[in-house]
Amino acid sequence: MRTAPLDAAALEACISAAVAAPSIYNTQPWRFRLAPDTVALEVRAAPERGLRHADPVGRALHLSAGAAVFNLRVATAHFGWAPVVRLLPDPEDPGVLASLRLSEAAQRHTAGHRPDLYEMIWRRHCSRFPFSSRTLPPSIRTELAEAAQTEGATLTFPRATETARLLRVATEAEHRNRADPDRAVESRRWVHRDPDDPADVGIPQAALGPQDAHEQLPMRDFTAQRHPERLPAQPFESLPVVALLTTEHDRRSDWLRAGQALEHLLLVATAHDVRASLLHQPMEWPDLRRDVSPVPDLTGHVQILIRLGYGPQGPATPRRAPDQVG
Repeated sequence: MRTAPLDAAALEACISAAVAAPSIYNTQPWRFRLAPDTVALEVRAAPERGLRHADPVGRALHLSAGAAVFNLRVATAHFGWAPVVRLLPDPEDPGVLASLRLSEAAQRHTAGHRPDLYEMIWRRHCSRFPFSSRTLPPSIRTELAEAAQTEGATLTFPRATETARLLRVATEAEHRNRADPDRAVESRRWVHRDPDDPADVGIPQAALGPQDAHEQLPMRDFTAQRHPERLPAQPFESLPVVALLTTEHDRRSDWLRAGQALEHLLLVATAHDVRASLLHQPMEWPDLRRDVSPVPDLTGHVQILIRLGYGPQGPATPRRAPDQVG
C-alpha cells in the first residue's frame, strides 16, 4: 500500500468521511481532534447533541461514534496509513471514545475490509422507502455477516415467524414513542426544516419516507404525528428482511464495536446496491430491548435491527463541515 502524508486536504477528507457516518436522528454527536504529538485522531463525544429521552445512557451515541470510527479507518487506509484503533483510550477522560494512531504503511497492510469501501462512504444513505420483493441472496447475507464478525459483532437473519414477532415489538416501541410527549418533542426537534441552511442538520422532510399502508413495518414517525399530508402511506414489502446486530457483552466498548460493525456491513451492502433502514425503536425501551433478545439460538445483546432489501436509494441528509466538528 502506498504511503502519503496526512496533509490538510487529506485530513479534511478523512473527517468528511467520518461525518458521513449514520447517527441516530442524524444528530452527529461527535467531535474530532488531531493530536500532533502522537499523530493520532481522537473521536470525542458531543453530549450536547445527545438524545436525553430516546438515548438516556448514550448507547446510540456510542453506536453512532463507532460508525464514524469505521469510516475514519477506511479513509485513513485509503490515504496510505495503517490506523491502529484504541477504544476508550483514556480512563480519566471518558469523553474520548476512540483514538486512531496513524502509522505509515511501510509494508503491505491488510485493512480488514474491501478495497472499494471508501467510495461507498459517499454513496451510502438510509432508505425509508418500500423495497421490492427481490430476494436477498445467501451470498450477500454471508458477506454482510462476515463484515459484522470482523468487527466483533454478530449479524443474524431470523426466520419469517421470528421476523414477524420482532416487527410487532418494534411496532409497540414506535407506538410508545409517538404517545410520549417528551420523546415526540425531541424527535420533532431533529426534523430538518431549512434545506438552504448547512448548519440545520437532522432528518430532511424528503428523507422521512412514507408509512406502511399495511402497518406491518413500523417506520419511524420523526414528526410524531400521523397527518396524511405529511406522512403518506404506501404498501411496503410483504416479507421484509430484518437482521439483528448483536454483541456478546453490553459495555461502552461493545457499543463502539457494534457501530463499527454496523457501518462496515452498511458499506458492503451499498457496494451490492442493497438498501438499508434502521429500526432502533425497540432499543429505546429497556423492556422491549429485552423482548427482541430471546431469538432462538442467539446469545448476546441486540444493538439494532436492520431492514435490508432492494429499492430506491434514500436521499442524502445534511452533514456538518469538517471545521464544525473540531
